[in-house]
Amino acid sequence: MIIEKVVPGGIADQLGVEPGDRLKMICNEHVRDILDYKFLTCAEDISVLLKKGSGEEWLLDIEKDYEEDLGICFKQEGLGRIKRCQNSCIFCFLAQMPKGMRKTLYFKDDDYRLSFLHGNFITLTNLSKRDLERIVKLRLTPLYISVHTTNAALRNKMLNNPRSGKIMEQLGFLAQGGIMMQTQAVVCPGINDGPELQKTIRDLYSLWPAVNSLAVVPVGLTRYREGLFPLQEFNRERARDVLALVEESQRWCLKQGGYPFVFAGDEFYLAAEHEFPGALRYGGFPQTENGVGLARLFLDEWAKTSRKLPEELPVPVRATIVTGAAGQKLLIPVIDRLNRVKRLIVNLRVIENRFFGGKVTVAGLLTPDDVYSILKDTELGDVVIIPSLMLKKDESVFLDGSRVGDLAGKLKANVAVADGPRGIVEAIFSDKTSMPLRRT
Repeated sequence: MIIEKVVPGGIADQLGVEPGDRLKMICNEHVRDILDYKFLTCAEDISVLLKKGSGEEWLLDIEKDYEEDLGICFKQEGLGRIKRCQNSCIFCFLAQMPKGMRKTLYFKDDDYRLSFLHGNFITLTNLSKRDLERIVKLRLTPLYISVHTTNAALRNKMLNNPRSGKIMEQLGFLAQGGIMMQTQAVVCPGINDGPELQKTIRDLYSLWPAVNSLAVVPVGLTRYREGLFPLQEFNRERARDVLALVEESQRWCLKQGGYPFVFAGDEFYLAAEHEFPGALRYGGFPQTENGVGLARLFLDEWAKTSRKLPEELPVPVRATIVTGAAGQKLLIPVIDRLNRVKRLIVNLRVIENRFFGGKVTVAGLLTPDDVYSILKDTELGDVVIIPSLMLKKDESVFLDGSRVGDLAGKLKANVAVADGPRGIVEAIFSDKTSMPLRRT
């Protein structure tokens, strides 16, 4: 592992370690990646073998606090070669991606290290026994695992990989090793729903609490499916069938162990025109990153935020709020309440996803071109508010690689990014009004 940076004043810096040096071994064990490094340096006395840029090898004996870091950083996050996905899933969203997006979106990773570090879902199909043993040894918990079905033959078919049928054996090994797992099933109508989904729920629950939760999410279909496996979307009736099964299973799980365990994605409730469950039915919200429970969190946050709205603004303000078709139901009552504030006018613009196709309704898959095509040449007011879901996490980058400033320039408008109801209200009030929320 090549050292990219040495923290000034840290242990490594004091010992003469420099950028470009290669870390070879710690305590006589080879260091393959950042996970080995973290695991092996958790000790008070360690030996470190380095190869200097000159070719000279140094052996350093170090005394330190148990969890004290050496103060070195590695290239490429210290992971080296990332494990690629070896499946060809019949529902793969990346196979439905057009050209012109961020380059990183086309890389199909299936790496247990990224699952541990970043919450990426993995299938376990490319793992050897040694990999599984390493996960247990290094205590890489929790992991996020795409199961889809526990029927071995069906999983082989859905993933197009003959190695995928051992999923329950693999999950059982990890469970016995003390690894917590959050799982998901991407459900395709007529394939892994109905009795197959019920079997999957019961099988996975047999490993609870190690398998901590199961998210049931609908297959996503774009308009770029020519030559791909024929799949159907969820209509209202099919979505209601899935919800009925999930709710029945939740009641069973609650009776068994006092925890709901299985959760339906928000899109199912929208497709079924069904009310969202209360917060208690989400069991602590273990899978919000998977679109499970975000709507309930939004509604509950809005209930608190709306009570703090002022009766009137000191100056007139006009705002435009952007959302996808799926977010319309949540935002209509928000817009109605905001427009009851005197001197405030808020317009909701529902953006059709022309890039991926009308079947894709979530705001997180809107592109700036989708937004621009609807908002261009219209009166946008003082601020255009877009959801943070449209952007790469912790960055202001859209799916196509452009930035918020680029969209603002094209629209010739002030564009603000909002994360939830409070973010919407703060973007509206901003510096123009200097109006804080009321205390309640």
